Amino acid sequence: MDAAYPQQAEIQNYILRVTDKYQLRPLIRFGTEVTALQWLAESRCWRVEVAGGEPLQARHVVLATGPLNKPLVPDIPGVQDFAGVAFHSNQWRHDVDLQGQRVAVVGTGASAVQFVPEIAQQASQVHVFQRTAAWVLPRWDQPYGVLRRWAYRWVPGLQRLSRWRVYWFNEMVGMGFMGSLRMQALLRKLALHHLARQVPSPAMQAALTPNFNPGCKRLLISNTWFPTLQQPHVQLHTQAVVRVTPQGLVGADGTLTPCDVIVWGTGFKATEFVAPMQVFGEAQEGVVPELSAQWRTAPAATKLGITVAGFPNLYLLVGPNTGLGHNSLIFMIECQMDYIVQALQHLRRSGQQVLCLRAAVADADYCELQDKMKGTVWASGCHSWYQNARGHIDTLWPGYTWQYWLQTRRFKAEDYL
Repeated sequence: MDAAYPQQAEIQNYILRVTDKYQLRPLIRFGTEVTALQWLAESRCWRVEVAGGEPLQARHVVLATGPLNKPLVPDIPGVQDFAGVAFHSNQWRHDVDLQGQRVAVVGTGASAVQFVPEIAQQASQVHVFQRTAAWVLPRWDQPYGVLRRWAYRWVPGLQRLSRWRVYWFNEMVGMGFMGSLRMQALLRKLALHHLARQVPSPAMQAALTPNFNPGCKRLLISNTWFPTLQQPHVQLHTQAVVRVTPQGLVGADGTLTPCDVIVWGTGFKATEFVAPMQVFGEAQEGVVPELSAQWRTAPAATKLGITVAGFPNLYLLVGPNTGLGHNSLIFMIECQMDYIVQALQHLRRSGQQVLCLRAAVADADYCELQDKMKGTVWASGCHSWYQNARGHIDTLWPGYTWQYWLQTRRFKAEDYL
């Protein structure tokens, strides 16, 4: 679900504004499924395979597929045996009426804190399976009053000043993610105060208190999560699910919890950046690399998460090591778009057609990022979806967004062949 995502029409309008601003001409209509990309060295362009249509050719390709779009359903014995309805929160079954149903929710992350309070208003029973507690901060958002709306409309610069206040506050919170023990202590104190204020039971407080540093896993923001878990018809199970039966879920203690509906709030395959689409790059010593396969066995080395060695004229938005835990991802995307436009303008000025990242530059950037990552909270000991199968963190930017802005401000032609 992550339910706060913009609607499709809003996303399309944003893309149209960007392409119009930079005078770009998209070849593919919205809703078209791209199945594969193949670099054609002789013609110096990409062959774009689309489902149900003729292949297209494009000089440049920007992959804006995003990282949180491939639902992860855990490989638990008996998943296919469940007799009721089961679905992932990202693929919500709006045709399923939850009124009066017994609903089991697996997962207590950023998706669950959004939808569990909503379904608790309909279901007769809600069983929430928590494998690991999460740090939860209060949500301070509230509707703007008449006076603030008037001031934003008529006082020049006030709204922009407010936006800068939010930006720099989030950058300050990011200090805790970059290793500041003082900021981590402040976040811990705020989260524990929020928990104690909303949950009076000492036993339940203990069950909802994490055993890792704030930020090591994704911080959650909610005022309704803790109150929902204390409702009489909502039960928190502090254990993993080990088996699914036709009747329900079996916890680690062997107890069967009967249910009619299972909602998997188990997140996404965040390290599969472009899959299931296949991207075949430039042949090297007779071997044609495929991007997803390459990143499964080797580091996701890039230049600022935007360009990849061996894949000419290919650009990524929200690529490896550009995700955030503290500030606006839209800011990062805007930096990436500006960098891509600079690259295209460089090619136009130089009269060249192909831009290919030097492998040594990608390797050096990756080593530098991983070195910085060692000092962050994400490398402090917990296991999270930020990490790949090898334990490397190829998803997050180990710095502040203003640092990323500085690095993307100027396109360095010497980094490319």
